[in-house]
Amino acid sequence: MKPIGFWTAVALVVGNMIGSGVFLLPASLAKYGGIGLLGWLVSTIGAVLLALVFARLARLDPAAGGPYAYTRRAFGDLAGFLVAWGYWISCWCTNAALAVAFVGYLDPFFPTVVRQPAAAALMAIATVWLLTAVNIRGVRAAGQVQVVTTVLKILPLVAIGVGGLFVLQASRFGVAPAGASSFARDLGATTTLTLWAFLGLECATIPAGSVRDPARTIPRATMTATLLAAVIYIVSTIGVMGIVEPAALGRTPAPFAEAARAMWGEGAASVVALGAAVSCFGALNGWILVVGQLPMAVAADGLFPRAFGRLSSRGTPVGGMLISGVLATALIGMNYTRGLVDLFTFIILLATLSTLIPYVFCSLAEFLTGERGGRRPRRAAIIAALAFVYSLGAIAGAGTETIYWGFLLLLAGLPVYVGVVRHRMH
Repeated sequence: MKPIGFWTAVALVVGNMIGSGVFLLPASLAKYGGIGLLGWLVSTIGAVLLALVFARLARLDPAAGGPYAYTRRAFGDLAGFLVAWGYWISCWCTNAALAVAFVGYLDPFFPTVVRQPAAAALMAIATVWLLTAVNIRGVRAAGQVQVVTTVLKILPLVAIGVGGLFVLQASRFGVAPAGASSFARDLGATTTLTLWAFLGLECATIPAGSVRDPARTIPRATMTATLLAAVIYIVSTIGVMGIVEPAALGRTPAPFAEAARAMWGEGAASVVALGAAVSCFGALNGWILVVGQLPMAVAADGLFPRAFGRLSSRGTPVGGMLISGVLATALIGMNYTRGLVDLFTFIILLATLSTLIPYVFCSLAEFLTGERGGRRPRRAAIIAALAFVYSLGAIAGAGTETIYWGFLLLLAGLPVYVGVVRHRMH
């Protein structure tokens, strides 16, 4: 196989990071005004720190495959299980968020359905099961389709972001007078919200054997991709928030379409909405495949129930897909009364929290992962320590309700761990 070069690695990381998050995030951030932009800056710094941690772990142990493997190697089976469990929770929460975002961008075409919470929730649930069925049959999107959906992700963001810079109103970015505690709370909330758009940066830990000059390529590609995504995110958010009045932005299920309508009319709004919907649909298709494969790999190590390793006649992990589909359905169904924007916000906070737990473990894995000659560069230790502190801060910013549900979901995995360990002992 031809080795992966620098720009191919950058494209892989950017393609994994830019999903549905940024398409609905301006609506979630609207009520925070200019603090939302500060949140983007803080989450960018944190994402860069985490990217550096994962790049270094990949160099130290190129055979390991991501957060689960790094944590298990450094802390043992129980910590490895908890990280895999949290990551799996994040995956099916992400599927629920992607389905909600997809439905939101159908607003220009089916407004009466999208604007009714129950009908919108049913449509999101139907989308999850449609693509689950497609993946169980073994049908995968071709590489060319993935390239097209990636382009469709980026074009609306760049067009609205750049176009919005010429017509934005600075007053939209005001920060309401508040005490230090309120400012800190809002900054924490926006930092955690925006971090969701960076999830996937850990995919930069591509196996070193498939990358040309991995010691040099992986860190450079990680940094370049993270910074490139950050520029796209921040510019596009400024464009939307500068065009659409905050109250209207906070209510719309399709903020980029709303901005396109304000600048270029209904036709442009429909085009942008269609591009965003296709992007969300394609991303959901890919993540449903991931949500089956991740627990299958952990089940093969004997740390997840055997049901997650069950394969269909076509070789797809049908057990994990069905279980995750049921849980994503329950998450959407139990919270549909919130409305699309509030539902999306709650789900992405829950998904982000579930991913931050692996980030915390991997930041500390740096101090337990072997270094040739026993030496550990001071710079690496400082970066890992800062990444750990950032991850803890982002967890705090998720809010009481999200931490409550996330903690319960994480602890709900412990009986599963006890069950698989007892089974291995007998």
